[in-house]
Amino acid sequence: MQEESAAPQSSDPTPAAPAAKGGGDDNLIAAISYLWILSIIILLVKKDSDYVKFHARQGVVLFAASVILSIATLVPFVIFISWIGNLVILVAVIVGFIQALGGKRYKLPVVGDLAEKVNL
Repeated sequence: MQEESAAPQSSDPTPAAPAAKGGGDDNLIAAISYLWILSIIILLVKKDSDYVKFHARQGVVLFAASVILSIATLVPFVIFISWIGNLVILVAVIVGFIQALGGKRYKLPVVGDLAEKVNL
């Protein structure tokens, strides 16, 4: 007897997030908004897309944290902690960039909560 195999099912219980309504352009702009100073420019210029603003706000928080940590490197005993912090920020930027480019509205831990308070 020959058994029919069922289609493989995903073990991930969460459904995929819908793509950005603006399509590829909004995805690209949202991804670029994680690139430090560009986050502020995009947040100020691209006000018509909630999707882009969502990612740009997270980019602004990451940019601000990076600037603060870079200034902290001037204190001798804080240099190592600052480097670790900037490495964590770099990882968050990469994750945010990839998620935005893929059309997902991914809320970064801690950063996402702070970003909701950004009102530019």
